[in-house]
Amino acid sequence: METPRLDAELLTAHALGLPRLQLYIQFDRPLSPTELAAIRELVKRRQAGESVAYLLGKKEFFGLELAVDRRVLVPRPDTETLVDEALERGRGAARVADVATGSGAIAIALASRLPQASVYASDVSADALAVARANAERHGMAITFVEGDLDAPLAAHGPFDLVTANLPYILTGELAALPPEVRAEPRLALDGGPDGLALVRRLVVAAPRLLAAGGVLVLEVGAGQAPATAELLAAAGLTAVRLRRDLGQVERVVSGQKP
Repeated sequence: METPRLDAELLTAHALGLPRLQLYIQFDRPLSPTELAAIRELVKRRQAGESVAYLLGKKEFFGLELAVDRRVLVPRPDTETLVDEALERGRGAARVADVATGSGAIAIALASRLPQASVYASDVSADALAVARANAERHGMAITFVEGDLDAPLAAHGPFDLVTANLPYILTGELAALPPEVRAEPRLALDGGPDGLALVRRLVVAAPRLLAAGGVLVLEVGAGQAPATAELLAAAGLTAVRLRRDLGQVERVVSGQKP
């Protein structure tokens, strides 16, 4: 495990109903058999491959605490790079759409920073939309959620000044080699087809119809996929195409503008 100490602290604090800081303040506090049993059960499940986010039932994203469970992909820090790019290029956007919203992380983060915008979010999974709606309500965000495949349910609500998407981009052939905690996430949110770009390709083709003049498309992609994605955007007629690196210096986000 990459972060065993952090995982242990988060699970222990969760089992005891305490903030993490209290683990240090109360470091010499004896634990009851019931508390120990609760901690051991969480540790056992973590060792069996369950993610910390699913065990806690929550994940922080862009300063917002979001509920997550097995119905949705766990939001990653890398995706905050997409939000940064969207806010930078979509400043002043009046209509925003997030495609394949999952937990609603991107849509909610954008709505929190673009209070003037009408925000829409789509997903093909009704279960995912239920999680996203609950997260939006929790944070008081008025987001319109629509069910359907990629751009299809959004077309009637466009055109949009900003369209974002963190689509599945894992190559089908690589799914079996993913860590157990990632394989436990919805396959629908992971499988990007033979080259990882199957859904990206479809959305880019539809983007000119979704976007208003001057509108921006912002996509998150996998390591090594940014150059090919940039070519797709250019082929679809989008201009000012640019790539943005995440904190690990991976070209993670590709964006372009409709003339």
